[in-house]
Amino acid sequence: MSHVEGREGDAGDQVADVTRAEEAEEAGAAHEADRAPTAEEEATAEQNTLDPDVSAHEREMGRLGAEVKGEGQID
Repeated sequence: MSHVEGREGDAGDQVADVTRAEEAEEAGAAHEADRAPTAEEEATAEQNTLDPDVSAHEREMGRLGAEVKGEGQID
């Protein structure tokens, strides 16, 4: 069984404090596109049509995810 660097004695499946700190910093960072879309990209995006089956599936998965209890639950 491996050990997490910096936390002697913990099992390898434990998250290191340094990892938690990095994740917290990243979560607070600005998330922005590297550039604005070009006119061609915007026009192409506007031409897209939604597949009704995919849309229905997305709504169903969102509903199921909102009702998750126990393992996998997001607080």
